Amino acid sequence: MATPAPPSTATRRHCLRAGLALGLGAALLSPLAQHLASAADDFIRGPAVPNHPLLRLSPRVAMVFAADGFPTPENRGMMANVVFVITSAGVVVLDSGASVQIGEMAIRQLRTLTDRPVVAIVNSHAHGDHFLGNDAFVQAFGDGLPIHAHPEARRQIAGIAGSGWRAAMERWTNGASMGTRVVVPNRDAGHGDLLRFGDTTLRIHHHGRAHTEADLCVEVVEDRVLYAGDVVMNGRIANMDDGSYVGTLKTIDALVRDLPDALWVPGHGRASRTLPAEQRVFFAGLYEPCLAAVKAGEDEAAARRRVLADPRVAPHAGRIQGWDGNIGKYISIAYLEAEKEAF
Repeated sequence: MATPAPPSTATRRHCLRAGLALGLGAALLSPLAQHLASAADDFIRGPAVPNHPLLRLSPRVAMVFAADGFPTPENRGMMANVVFVITSAGVVVLDSGASVQIGEMAIRQLRTLTDRPVVAIVNSHAHGDHFLGNDAFVQAFGDGLPIHAHPEARRQIAGIAGSGWRAAMERWTNGASMGTRVVVPNRDAGHGDLLRFGDTTLRIHHHGRAHTEADLCVEVVEDRVLYAGDVVMNGRIANMDDGSYVGTLKTIDALVRDLPDALWVPGHGRASRTLPAEQRVFFAGLYEPCLAAVKAGEDEAAARRRVLADPRVAPHAGRIQGWDGNIGKYISIAYLEAEKEAF
C-alpha cells in the first residue's frame, strides 16, 4: 500500500493549534497559551525552495533570478530577485527574498560562487518580497549582521508592514513561507551614502517617493551597475499602491543623469541597459493620458480608454505578467494622482 502523503503545512498548523485548544481549554485566553500558539508557528516551517538560476551580471555582481512576478503556492513565494555583490571583504546582499526558505536557497546558490561570508544586507524598501529573507542570513551569519535600509522603511518593517507582509506571504503561498521571522534592518541609509567593502564601493540613491516613499537604489560604483529595486521592473507592472508615477519618472530621470549607460538590475525581471528608457516611456504612457483626461474634465473610464489606446502602453499588454488583473487598478491610481497634481 502506498505511503500516505504527509499533511500540508497549513493542515499541520491547524492540527497543532487545535491540539493546543483541546489541551488548554479555557486557558487559551491566557498570555501563556497565546505564547504557546505563537511558538507553534515558529516551529512549523514551510518546505525548502528549489534552486533558482544564478546569473553573473558583472565581475562583482550576481543575481538569483525569479522568473515569476507574483507569489503562488507553486513558486513558494519566489517572486523577486536576490542580488549579490562579491567584494574582497565579503558579500553584500541587495534584497534577501520573500521568506527564510528563499534566503536559504540564495545562500546555497551563493556558495557555488564563493565561500566568502555575507557581511551586509541592503533592503531596498518595505515590501516583504525584499526583506523577509533577512531571517536566513542572520541565522547563517549572525544576529549582528548589518542590514541597511531607509529610516522610513526600517520604521515600517518594525511595525505593521513587517507582520502584515509575513502573514500575507503565508496566505499567498498556502503556508510555504511559514517559519519566517521578521528581521528588521538595523542601519539607516540615505541618498549619497557610501558603503565601502574592501575593493568595492556602494553608493546609495534616494530621490523621494517612487515605488514607495522610502526606496533605495544601490550603485556598484566600480562595475557601473545599479540595483534599482522596484523603481523599475522588467516584464511586470509595478505595484504603485504606495508610490507615485510622477515621482518614479523624476527618479528615473535623476538616475539616468547620474549613471549614464549603467546596467540596471530590477527587483523583478532581467537586467538591462535599456530598461530605464523603456520604463520611463511606459510610465509616461500610463500617467500622461490620465492627466490629460483630468484637465479635460473626463472621468476615469475615459482616462482608461486614453491609456489603453496610447502607443506607449499598448505594446506592453502581451508581455507583462499580471496585466489583465492589474492594469485597471494602476490606471485608477494614476488618475487619482493626476487629480491631485492638476488641482
